[in-house]
Amino acid sequence: MRKYKISPAHASLIALVAFLCVLPFQLGGYALSITTLLLINIIIVVSFRLITTIGGWNLAHYPLVGVGAYFSALMAINFGWPFWATVPLAGFVAAIIGFGFSYPLVRMTGFAFFITSYAIGEALRLSWVKLVYPFGGPTGISRIPRPSPWSFPGLPTIDFSHFIPYYFIVLVVMLVCLFIMQRIDRSRLGNTFKAIYLQEPLADSVGIDVTQYKTQAYVIGAFFAGIAGALLAHFLRAIDPSLFGLETTTYLLIWAVLGGTHTFGGPIIGVGIFTAMEEGLRPLAAWRPLVYGFILIAVLLFLPGGLEDLPGKVSTWVKKLRSWIRR
Repeated sequence: MRKYKISPAHASLIALVAFLCVLPFQLGGYALSITTLLLINIIIVVSFRLITTIGGWNLAHYPLVGVGAYFSALMAINFGWPFWATVPLAGFVAAIIGFGFSYPLVRMTGFAFFITSYAIGEALRLSWVKLVYPFGGPTGISRIPRPSPWSFPGLPTIDFSHFIPYYFIVLVVMLVCLFIMQRIDRSRLGNTFKAIYLQEPLADSVGIDVTQYKTQAYVIGAFFAGIAGALLAHFLRAIDPSLFGLETTTYLLIWAVLGGTHTFGGPIIGVGIFTAMEEGLRPLAAWRPLVYGFILIAVLLFLPGGLEDLPGKVSTWVKKLRSWIRR
């Protein structure tokens, strides 16, 4: 018989998934809500990292999360569409909007790119502020329904209005999204994204349609951002334009910078560490921006590639220390 061996990486992944499945039964309501938000934020930051592999630190990415949130909420409230339909459709709607955003962005670089992406995202957010119908204006939308309960013959009804059942929905969607994005990252398409980022003139000279590939990166990233937005809307059950403004965009940038974007797991580390740090500093709420600033400066000075570079840096420091001791 053929023997199958599980690699250490796969064993670690299985253990992590098992831990995440047991975790909600050990947490209180507040901790569970923070964990659910963390899983949603992981989808957002990894989709953002996919765009950074082509060199685009898009400041309009978090407003695209809002596109998915508003679409799913409006369809559920006004037309009674089921959660299971609005979530994937929210991804496609955000991808369409992301495609429109990409037209000017792929033709810009440097400072012009940052300003334009911020202006586009802010214009989208202000449209939700000004249009009371259908977006609710500054107060946003409330009473967003959770998924309908599931009932099976002979089994208890699963009520997704409770935290634990909804947590498992978010967990499954997150795992599927991460799997797809990880496959994209390792595919020929993902390698082309990285090649364009490293040597755009060279890629263009060998016949790679740089504009087309950049557009694909923005559209794919927007799709997963829209799915995350739909999950967020049905979890919070109320959304408003302030959720998708400059502050949350800044947090997204911090997650990516803190964890690093060179590896797939870097942003996940960043958002995880930042969430734990934010909760730990909650008693010092007034001082948190100052602490975040110091941490970011320290990371940029000593770990320019983010926390994902820490093992390599530690190894280098240990080698230097050993060399110094031997002298």
